[in-house]
Amino acid sequence: MNKAKNAAFSYSFLLPSFILTMVLGIYPMVWALRYMFYDYKGFGTERFVGLANFKRIMGDQQFWESVANTFIYAGGKLLLSIPLALILAVILNWNIKGKNLLRAIFFMPTIISTAVMAVVFFTIFNSYNGILNQFLMKYLFIQNAVDWLGMDYAMLTVILVAVWGAIGNYMLLFLAGLQNIPQDVYESSALDGANKFQQFRYITIPMLGPVMQMIIMLAIINALKGYESIMVMTDGGPIGKTNVMFLYVYKLFFPPAGGSAATQIQEFGYGSAAAFVTALIVGVITILYFYGSRKMSQND
Repeated sequence: MNKAKNAAFSYSFLLPSFILTMVLGIYPMVWALRYMFYDYKGFGTERFVGLANFKRIMGDQQFWESVANTFIYAGGKLLLSIPLALILAVILNWNIKGKNLLRAIFFMPTIISTAVMAVVFFTIFNSYNGILNQFLMKYLFIQNAVDWLGMDYAMLTVILVAVWGAIGNYMLLFLAGLQNIPQDVYESSALDGANKFQQFRYITIPMLGPVMQMIIMLAIINALKGYESIMVMTDGGPIGKTNVMFLYVYKLFFPPAGGSAATQIQEFGYGSAAAFVTALIVGVITILYFYGSRKMSQND
C-alpha cells in the first residue's frame, strides 16, 4: 500500500508536464499527421486526398529551392561558426586578463531574442540608410551603398548574422571540453619539445573529439531548423533567394499579410505534408551524421 501511495505521489509531480506534453506536443503532431492526407484550408473544408499532397511536393519547385537554400545556409553557418567558436574557446581558455568578461560578451548573443537580434541587424545592413553603408561611405571605403539584403549578398548576410548568434553557445561548450583536458599532457609534450601549434594539432583537437561530435550534431540540427532571423530580415527574399525549408512551411500555415487573395489561403493539409518531409530530411541528415561519426570513433 505504501508503495502504491509513493508511486501515486511521484507521478503526481509528473502529471502537469505530461499533460502539457500531450496538449502542446503530441496532439499537434497527431493533428498534422492526420491532415497530411487531406486538402484542408480551414473552416471545416477538409477533403481526403490520399497521397496527393506528397505528389504535389515532388513537383513543387519552390519547396526544393528552399531545401537547396537550407543546405547553403546550414553549410555556411557550420563552416564559419564552429572553427571561430573553437579559436575563441582556445584563446579564452588561456590565463589572460578580463577573460571572464570576454566570455560573457561572446555568450551574450545566445540569450538575446532572435527577433530582436534580427531587427538590430536589419538596421545595420539596410541598403538605403543602414549603419554599415553609412560608415563605409563616410570613410570612403565605398562610394555607393551596397545592397546587403539584395540578390548578391542576402544569403551571405543572413549566414553572418546566424554565426554571430550561434558562436557564443558553441564557444562555451568547447571551453567546457578544454577545461577537462589534463594540463599534465601539455606539460609532458612541452618537455618533449612540442610547440603551441603541435599541442593544438595533436592533443587539443583529438581530446576534444567527443565534444566536437556533439557540437557539430547540435549545429547541424539548429542550422537546418533556423528561419526566425531570416523571416525578420528578408522574409525569404529577394525572390526566394533566402527562403529556407522551415520558413516555407511556416508561410503555408501562416501566409504573409498584404499579398493577393491566392496567397492568403492557409494550406494546412499541404503544409502538414511539407512539414513532415522537412522533418524527415533533418532526421535523415542527423542520423547519417551520427552513424558516420560513430563509425569514425570506432575506427580510431
